[in-house]
Amino acid sequence: MILIVIIALLGIPYCKVTNVTVAPGSSGDFVWLMVSSALVFMMVPALAFFYGGMLRKQNMTSIMSQVLGAIVIMTLVWTVCGFTLAFGSDGPVIGSLDHFMFNGLLSGESPGSSASLSFAVFQMMFAVITGAIIIGACAERVRFVAIMWILVFWSVFVYVPVAHWIWGGGFLSSNFTVLDFAGGIVIHILAGVSGLALAMAVGPRKDSIRKARPHNIPFVFLGGVFLWVGWFGFNGGSGLYADGMALRAIFVSHLAGAGGAAAWMACQYLTTGRVNTMGIVTGAIAGLGSITPMAGYVEAPAAMIVGIVGGILCYFAIGFMRSRKNIDDALDVFGLHGISGIWGSIATGIFVSGALSPGGVEGLVYGGTDLIIGQIVSSVFVTAYVFAVTYAIVYVLSRFIKVRISEDQETIGQDLSEHGEAAYNL
Repeated sequence: MILIVIIALLGIPYCKVTNVTVAPGSSGDFVWLMVSSALVFMMVPALAFFYGGMLRKQNMTSIMSQVLGAIVIMTLVWTVCGFTLAFGSDGPVIGSLDHFMFNGLLSGESPGSSASLSFAVFQMMFAVITGAIIIGACAERVRFVAIMWILVFWSVFVYVPVAHWIWGGGFLSSNFTVLDFAGGIVIHILAGVSGLALAMAVGPRKDSIRKARPHNIPFVFLGGVFLWVGWFGFNGGSGLYADGMALRAIFVSHLAGAGGAAAWMACQYLTTGRVNTMGIVTGAIAGLGSITPMAGYVEAPAAMIVGIVGGILCYFAIGFMRSRKNIDDALDVFGLHGISGIWGSIATGIFVSGALSPGGVEGLVYGGTDLIIGQIVSSVFVTAYVFAVTYAIVYVLSRFIKVRISEDQETIGQDLSEHGEAAYNL
């Protein structure tokens, strides 16, 4: 494994499939990509409700403010330099500054220019939702100003390079057979591992707060269901065309979500004797995250298996993480997104059909081996890089600014202590 990574870093060809971003060519494709962008953006406030409902009522406003801040920070960074560094060229490590401040994307009137802008906007929404996801890992204890600074540096040094390596022609996609249809590696592994690093870097909450019950299950339900709806744009739009692949991606995503929810229900009933709303919604998200890296490239049976296994793995991973006293991943970012992303990436190397994938790349069940090697190497390398750099960002920032709130603020809640506004006037 180490030898394979060294080969990649040295730029020695091993097995190569370049991820080519093809601009939509018709008005229908353009409209579909914009609708998909809107659906992905809708996932961000949905995430705020999903997260907020699981916290104490004293932190509902705080999580909404942090998610809104993630929209602001990730949008600005993506516009200024994020897009061009991720997709500006196919350099091995990072892109170029050719599209600094979206240069060349706004001025032209040709279909190609409009399509490039539509792609940049669609990818912007991916950056926004990923930045919002990681906030859940360190909820109820990190200062608002600190998390904003963390997102600034994280977006430049973590999100952008990984997006380039997988989607922008960087060394991983250039030297290995790697497929990541809608972000199993770039979104879910990246967010989950970043969340784990954040949680470990800032330390756990007080035991009494960790044990507090979710304050609003209807918010969890509404947020989770609208995340499910948004996934139709998340995965369905990632083929960039309004065509059969988009329809297939939507269907298999929905199927995997149902499979993940069914698996979670079964696990919960067998281990606790009951099933609850929050568990069903979480299981659906586990299935959706698992299918994301292969949504356009697999048949229905594979999607169902991937969703079911994803639900089972995430159920037990979250239980294991919650039993660790020294690791407080407040909203199960690693157990849900990280584990589903890792499983989904590996499963991509197993189940992808050559009849549906670009270049006829085949998974292990069809006799192909290059893809499973590429998926494992990419997942391992990205996991190590993301954890190390995210942890380092928090460590360095903590030397210049105060990252954690005080114990009194933690008890009172950040709604009043930091933002001066309560979510509920009771």
